[in-house]
Parts: sequence; C-alpha cells; structure tokens
Amino acid sequence: MSKRSLAGLPAAALDGKRALVRVDFNVPMKDGAVADDARIRAALPTIRYLREKGARVVLLSHFGRPKGGPDPKYSLAPVARVLEALLGAPVEMLPEPQAAVAATRRLPRGGVALAENTRFWPGEETNDPGLARAFAALGDLYVNDAFGSAHRAHASTEGVARLLKPAVAGFLMEKELKYLGDALSDPRRPFVAVMGGAKISGKIDVIDALLPRVDEILIGGAMACTFFASLGLAVGTSLVEPERTDLARELLKKSGKKLILPRGAVIAPSLERAAERREVPGDRIPDGWAVFDIDQATRADFRARLLRARTILWNGPMGVFETPPFDAGTRAIADALVEAGAKGAVTVVGGGDSAAAVRGLENKLTHVSTGGGAALEFLEGKPLPGVAALEDA
Repeated sequence: MSKRSLAGLPAAALDGKRALVRVDFNVPMKDGAVADDARIRAALPTIRYLREKGARVVLLSHFGRPKGGPDPKYSLAPVARVLEALLGAPVEMLPEPQAAVAATRRLPRGGVALAENTRFWPGEETNDPGLARAFAALGDLYVNDAFGSAHRAHASTEGVARLLKPAVAGFLMEKELKYLGDALSDPRRPFVAVMGGAKISGKIDVIDALLPRVDEILIGGAMACTFFASLGLAVGTSLVEPERTDLARELLKKSGKKLILPRGAVIAPSLERAAERREVPGDRIPDGWAVFDIDQATRADFRARLLRARTILWNGPMGVFETPPFDAGTRAIADALVEAGAKGAVTVVGGGDSAAAVRGLENKLTHVSTGGGAALEFLEGKPLPGVAALEDA
C-alpha cells in the first residue's frame, strides 16, 4: 500500500502553508490530566518536521466518545498543555471549525494550533460532507498521521482527504504501513505470530488471514480456552465463547501444525483469590477454577519458538496482565521479543493492550503500533478508509 509521503513534498509546498494534520491524541486521562503521552510523542516527528519547513501546523484529533456536542470532560485542552511542554513552543486551542479559519491564517510560520475534539461537531462520525469542508478550510494541505483512526471513514480522516490536496501520509502513518505491510508481504522467515486476548471472535479474521502467511501462530489469553473447549477439554469457569467452538475446531483443522496452543495454564478460583493460584496442564483444568495466564512450560516453549523466528508479530496479552501476578506470561512474551530483536529479528507489536504491555521497551523493539482496531483490520487485509483516501505514491 504505497502512499505519497510528507517527506516527498517539495519545500515550496510547505513553507508558509497551513498543514492540516490528523493526529491520534485519544490518550488515557486520570483526574483531568494526561496519564500516558505515548500517542502524543508518536506524532512529534511529523509536527517538528513541518515546523522546521516553515509550515503553519493545524492539528485535528478526536478524544473519547462525547454525546450530543461539546463536553468539557472531553476537551483536548489538557493535551495541548502536554504538547506545549514536549515541543517547547506554544500551542493555540482553536474553537469550532467555522470560527477557526481566521485563527489558522494568523498562525506564524512554525506555529502550532490544536482544534477542539472533532467529535464535538455533528457529522464527524457520519463523514458529513459539510463538516469535511469545514475541516478542509483550516488547511492548504492534508497530512494523516493517525493510523489508530485510519479504519474509520470519518469527516476528519476520510472526508477531508478527498477535498484537500495534496493529501499525504505523515511519518508515523508511513512507519505503521511499512512495518505492518512488510510483515504481511515480505517477512523474513521463520515468521511467527503471537495472538492473545480475551475473545477469539475479535481475532478470527486475523488468524484466518495470517495462516497462509506465517510459519506458526502461538495462541494465548482467554481465547485459548475456546480452543481447548473445541477439543472437548474441560475449562472450568474460564471465559469461553461456546458459539465459537466449532469455528475454533475448523481453524485447528485447517492450520495443520501452525496453531500452537498453550501447554498449560495458571489457574485460580477467581482474580480475588490469586494467592491460591497453581499451574496445571491444559487438559487438567478443574471445575470451579479459571485460566488467568499461561504457565511456565508454555512460556519456555513460546520463548524457544520466538528465538528461532526472524519476523514476529504480536497482538494480545497472554493473560489478565493488568492484575499481577497474572501478568507473568505477557511479560515473558515481551522479554522474548526483546531477546529475539537483539538477535536480529524484526519485532512488531500491535496496538491496544499489547502496546501497553511493552511500555518502556519500545526502543528495544522494531515497531510498536499506535493502532489497535486499525492494526487488526490491516492485518485482516481490509482497506482502511483513512489510508485509501490519501494520494498514491
């Protein structure tokens, strides 16, 4: 999926021009303050490049799910303060789009402004042409650097890209498309995928799409219990999707030896009774107990397989990693990726929970995606509207 990039635009296309940049500043908040600035930092290379080239930078982002219009709880003002600190430069907050055009024209060369939450305005999520035109009036060119929102055909992602030209990929978007795209189209082998998370239903299409491409898929998380159940194994009170067991059985059948299930599990009567946890083989889960993590034997097996790999793609935790001590399996996978990367493997981590699990390790991995749902849809082979609307290279 080769798209025209920001770096390919001539200097004259940027100097003094208003660059309308769709970013993904949908960041975690706690007590009214930004709790994790990773997504803001991820957009800095594009913002800094545009400033250095003399562009007037106008940023668009959604935040949360406000209902029925502007809501102070979902204002991007706290994000603007964090961005100011990271850039070491002022960031102007803009009002609703129609009233912001004059302010964008007053921005100095290298100046930065952040428009208020795109979801405050009716028509954003329905890709309303009128709102797309209002957004387009804020810039002279369009840059999409919000891979995490690229799977949505919204006014600020797809609609405006059809109206405002040139419409190009920012550096983060370009990086996402390269590493995820290379993993799918031209992986160094062996190519091993690790799939985890709670539900198989959210990953069925990804597993199905990856099977012809990978050498192995390592399965963890609660979704493994649905596979266990499909084999007729007892899973106690573990999270299972009974309506998906037939599909899980079919996936196992068609995969040959590519789907690798956990050898065993860490079980407990409940999350609250973690002190009673113990490890059992996958076919020895008793009634009244539930699976909360992969066991040590599985961690060792998965690590050995990952250290043989040359390309690794990971999406989804191995257990309830938010609740120690059931984070051990997920941490073990993260450590194995770092170890494999040090030996020369390409290590790509999907967004969402997987990205949270490797926080602090980003510099030791090839790429950590900022897009959860977008990464999954990309891996499924689905077209991403926010990417498709950009100009081809």
